[in-house]
Amino acid sequence: MAKTKVLLAEDHKIVAEGLQALLKDDFDLVAVVHDGRALMDAAERLRPDVIVTDISMPLLNGLDAIREIRSRQPNAKIIVLTMHREPLLAAQAFRSGVSGYLLKISPGEELIKAIGEVAQGRSYVTTLLAGNLITLLLEADGSARGDDSPLTPRQREVLQLVAEGRTMKEVASILNISSRTAESHKYEIMRILGVGTTAALVQYAARMKLVSE
Repeated sequence: MAKTKVLLAEDHKIVAEGLQALLKDDFDLVAVVHDGRALMDAAERLRPDVIVTDISMPLLNGLDAIREIRSRQPNAKIIVLTMHREPLLAAQAFRSGVSGYLLKISPGEELIKAIGEVAQGRSYVTTLLAGNLITLLLEADGSARGDDSPLTPRQREVLQLVAEGRTMKEVASILNISSRTAESHKYEIMRILGVGTTAALVQYAARMKLVSE
């Protein structure tokens, strides 16, 4: 019987090496990538059975990468493995299309179990979050969504890159747009958010989990 093909996205290389050692015997680890854009490319190219990804990653955060992957591959099976234990963020991840959510403090055996469950078409939530998460997902009035953003996907991409300290020239190159367009996006983001400095943009990006605090 063929092993489940797993694509791993983790920007901390020491953590990635530990996860590789954990998964290699039970699964076919088709690739390990270290940023959100590499994740999108690998998902499109390799078509793994299950994707395991962090949320906080350079170039493109995990949630926006997940949304893009799901738009291209509606049946993609994705597990979030993160240090972020806020139920609101987990609920946002599920609304973005993930099938599983685990914490990095979870035991390794739980990740192996979760991959098996998700590969079979089921969902998996770590017991460390399950109760609070279910309550949020069952909210009928949407008041607990916590995922509404005044920014477009492109604006979130620009915001993350600016918050990572990229120059406008670098932002333009990564997104394949002109420097003038990149600058225009930045000032429009500042207008929408009502802020006047790059430092305020960085603070907002950190609160939105686009970058690590």
